[in-house]
Amino acid sequence: MANEPIRVGLIGAGRNTRDRHMPGFDKVAGLEVAAVANRSRASGRTVADQFNIPTVYDNWQELLEDESLNAVCIGTWPNMHRTLSIAALEAGKHVLCEARMATTAQEARDMLNVSRAHPNLVAQIVPSPLTFKVDPLLQKMIGEGYLGELLSVDVQSCSPSFADVDGPMHWRNDRDISGFNILNMGIWYEGMIRWVGRATKVMAMTKVCVTSRRDENGTQIQVNIPDQVNVLCELANGAQAHLRFSAATGLATGNEVWFHGTEGTIKVDNGLNVWAGKRGDTQLSEVPNPAEMQGGWRVEEEFGNAIRGTEIITRTPFDVGLHYMEWTEAVTRSAQTGQAVALPL
Repeated sequence: MANEPIRVGLIGAGRNTRDRHMPGFDKVAGLEVAAVANRSRASGRTVADQFNIPTVYDNWQELLEDESLNAVCIGTWPNMHRTLSIAALEAGKHVLCEARMATTAQEARDMLNVSRAHPNLVAQIVPSPLTFKVDPLLQKMIGEGYLGELLSVDVQSCSPSFADVDGPMHWRNDRDISGFNILNMGIWYEGMIRWVGRATKVMAMTKVCVTSRRDENGTQIQVNIPDQVNVLCELANGAQAHLRFSAATGLATGNEVWFHGTEGTIKVDNGLNVWAGKRGDTQLSEVPNPAEMQGGWRVEEEFGNAIRGTEIITRTPFDVGLHYMEWTEAVTRSAQTGQAVALPL
């Protein structure tokens, strides 16, 4: 369908859909966002008025019945991603689904299996954008052997805030909505596998620092999604990885990534600046990362190109989404059992 118009329906139109996807869709020639179904008709109408979307549906089932639409963008919470992605694919529509892919590895596996049953349809997960700026540089340096043999990777994403003991209940704290997803753990792991490949074994310890929060009605609700996580991984290339995440590390220095090899070291600091040094150096030096080399957000462009057959989805296909969901679930399984968990599940 190289020259056929792309007509997209939005199922769920939260902040990321409004702030990221709508401006991105506007830049794709021949693509129209033609319909929306949100949590209520009123909220759908608000989005439609804001972006001049012609049709508002009462629910997602009605939207999928619209044969004039050939693609959907799913912007709901993770607990609906399996249901909506499978229904959309079975209705013959291309799918761009918000991250995280699902709530469990089995849900993600179901999504992948159905997408493989419809190879003529595009199935894309919105990629983690946190490291777009440095992805090409890191891939080049590591791929060209700057580190020598990779020995270890350390990823830290720790909030500088103290434990938010009085904070309200958020959907990310709700196991029924988020599933096995914790903090921004999966987002960073997705970035890490772009640089050094996949994990084959996971060991983890987690802690719930804030054990209850008040919901919108003022009721105190127990929280069982951790806000502190430590993960050890064995990678397919033989290296080890240590990933640390916390929302309760007051005055911490934020995000940081270290790569250690037999011949070199690379560091990515909180500002996404890259530093490196070789055997014999006495300190790290900043590595130039010119703007023309940096990656950027082109999710909607990639989706449109894939539909038209001019590009293959790399950020992020369903099979990669399944892997990071298996890794994500393995973190909780290991923390609960105290045992290492092998991948794939």
